[in-house]
Amino acid sequence: MLRLLLALCAVAGVFATATPARAAEAAPVTQAAYLAERLRENPVHVTDQLPREVPRSTAPAFARLAKKTGVPTYVLVLPMQVGTDGEQLLGAVHDRLGRDGLYVLFEGADLAEATAYGVRVPADAAITATRYELPYDAGPLRSFERFAEVIALGGDKAGARAEAAREKYQDDEPADLYIGPSDRNNQSFLTGILLTGVPLMIVLTAWYARRHRRRSGAGRRVPRWVVPGAAVLTAATIALAAPVVFDQTRSSAARPPTPAELSARVERVAAGLKQDAVYADPESPRVLDSRQLARLHERIRDFRRSDGGGPVYVALVPQTPESESAGDSWLFAAAVHAKARQDGLYIVADPDDGTIDVYNYGLRLAGSLSFDLPDAVTLGDSRADEADDHLLGERLDTLMTFLDKAPRTDRPVFESTPAPAPNADAEYALPPLFATDFWPGLFVGAFAALLLSGVVAGGTWIVGGLTGRRRTAPEPAHLLPLTAPTEPSVSYLRRTAHTELTSLIGEFTDPDDRTRAWDHLDAAMLLVDGDPDRARAAGTDPATLVAVIVLARAGRAALTGDETDLCCGVNPLHGPGVRLSHVRVSAEGTSRRLLPVCALCRDTAIADPSGMPARLMRLPDPAGGGRLPYYDATDGPLTAVPKGITRLIEKVRETAGVH
Repeated sequence: MLRLLLALCAVAGVFATATPARAAEAAPVTQAAYLAERLRENPVHVTDQLPREVPRSTAPAFARLAKKTGVPTYVLVLPMQVGTDGEQLLGAVHDRLGRDGLYVLFEGADLAEATAYGVRVPADAAITATRYELPYDAGPLRSFERFAEVIALGGDKAGARAEAAREKYQDDEPADLYIGPSDRNNQSFLTGILLTGVPLMIVLTAWYARRHRRRSGAGRRVPRWVVPGAAVLTAATIALAAPVVFDQTRSSAARPPTPAELSARVERVAAGLKQDAVYADPESPRVLDSRQLARLHERIRDFRRSDGGGPVYVALVPQTPESESAGDSWLFAAAVHAKARQDGLYIVADPDDGTIDVYNYGLRLAGSLSFDLPDAVTLGDSRADEADDHLLGERLDTLMTFLDKAPRTDRPVFESTPAPAPNADAEYALPPLFATDFWPGLFVGAFAALLLSGVVAGGTWIVGGLTGRRRTAPEPAHLLPLTAPTEPSVSYLRRTAHTELTSLIGEFTDPDDRTRAWDHLDAAMLLVDGDPDRARAAGTDPATLVAVIVLARAGRAALTGDETDLCCGVNPLHGPGVRLSHVRVSAEGTSRRLLPVCALCRDTAIADPSGMPARLMRLPDPAGGGRLPYYDATDGPLTAVPKGITRLIEKVRETAGVH
C-alpha cells in the first residue's frame, strides 16, 4: 500500500510539472517578446513587411549610422502600429531584452519614437530636429542619419538645434527631396518647349530685325550663318543641360528590393500555417486572446470534419501598400497558397484595419465568398471601428458560422489568378526626361515662339508709330473640370447624373457594341429602371445618383480606351483610383480603411493624413439628422465602390436580380 501511494504521488508530480510546461509552450509569444528576441540576435531589426519602402537590405546601413550616436542603439523598423503607443512598445521591448541603451522605432519610413534607458542622450531634441529639418519624403535612412547627428551633439547643442529648427519651420516645411511622375511630366513639357521655342525665337527675331534693317536701308551686319548657328548651339545646350538640371531618376528614397525580400513574408506565413492553422503576425499587436484563439481552432477542426468542409488557414497579417503584394489581400493569399502547396480556405484578417477576406482554393463551397459575405464580417461596423482589436475574434467566429451554412457543390472551387502587383523596381522609377509630355512640349514651344514673335512684331509696330487698331483675340474657352463636392446636394446629383448618363448614351455610336463600356451603361440604366429621365426625377435617392454618375463616367472613359477599374474610395466623384492606401476615416480616432485613392487624395494622405476625414464624401442620412460617409448612408450598390467598378456593376445586377 505504501509503495502504491508513493507511485501515485510520483505520477501526480509528473503531471503537475508537465502541464504548466505544455501550457507555457502553447501560450502565444507577445509582440514585445518577439521583437526583443530579434534585437538580441541583431541590434537592428527591419521587418519583412515593407520591402517596397524599407527593404531588409537597409539593416547594415542602419547599423552603421547607429554607431554615430555613441551609445548602444537598438532600432526597430515596423509597419504602422495602429492603436499601439510607441513609447510603451519600446519600454516593453527594453524590459524583455534587459539591455540599456537608445531604443528607436520607425513606423515605415517615419521616425515614430525614441527613448533612452540607462543612458543620457537628447532623444526628444533629436526627434524634434529631424522632423522639422527634413521633408516627409526624406526616407528612413536619411532621417536616422540626421537623428544620430543631433544625438552626437550632446544635450545643450541638440536642444538649441531643435529650438532653431522649430522656429525656422514652424509655419513652413522644407522642400521635397523627390519629385513625382506629374512633376517629371512638367519637366519634360518644359524641356520640349525650350528646345523648340528658344531656337525658333532666335531665328524669327533675327529675321524680323533683318527685315526691319532692310526697310530702313541699313546694311547687313552679321554673316548669314551666325543666326542658324546660334539657334543650333542653343538647342544643343538645352538638350545637354536639361538632364543635368532635371537629374532625378526616382520618386522616392526607397531602395529597389530583391526577389528574396519580396518573398520573405510569404515564406514566413506559409511556413507558419504549415505548423498551425492560425498564424498571428508576431510583429503586430495581439488581436485574439487565448480563449478566442482556442475557440477559432475548435471551429476550424469542426469545419474540417464536416460534410463538404476542409482545411481552413487564417493569416492575421497586416496588408500594407508597401508590402510585396502592395496591400492586395487576394494577391497575398494566392502567393501563400502557392508557397504552402496546401489546398483549403485561406482567410486574410488585417489586424490594423480589421478587414477580413476569404479565398477558396479547392473546397466544395458554392458561390463567391469574396462577395457573398456580409459587410459586417468583411469590413466590420461602427463597434468594430472603435475597438482596438476590431472585434476580429467575434467576427471570425461569425465567419465560421457562415461557412458552416454555406452551400456545397460537387466539385472543388479555385480562385482565379489575381493581377500581379506593380513592379517594385519600376514603381518609383521616373519616366525618361525625353518622353511623355516632351513631345507635346515641342509643338507648344514652336507655337509659343510664333506667338511671341507676333507680339514682338506688333509691339515694334506700335512703338514705331504705325497707325491701326489693335485687336485682341478672345481668350480661348476651357472645358469645365469635373466637380466633386464633399457634401453634394440632391439637386446637383440629379443634374449631374442625368447629364453624364445621357452623354454616355449619345457616345454609343454602335448599339451592338458589347464592350466593357456597355456593361457600365447597362448597370447605370438598371439603377434608373431603363429611363435616363428618372435620374433627375424626384424620389431617386442620393446614393443611387452617385452610383449612376460613377458608372456613366467610367463608361465614357472606357469608350476612350481607359478601363481603370479602381475608383477613388474617398470621394467616388474624384474619378479613377491610382493605388490602395490606408486612409483615416474619422477625425475623432485613428480609424482607418484600406481604400483606393485618386492622385490628389494619395498626396493628401501622405502630406496631411488628419485632413482625409474632411475629404470623405458624405450623403444625407436616410434616417435624417445629418450626413454619413457614402458607404454608411446606404446598404445598396454604392457600398461596393471601394472594391472597384467591376464589383459595383456586379452588385447592381445582384440587387436588380439580373445575372
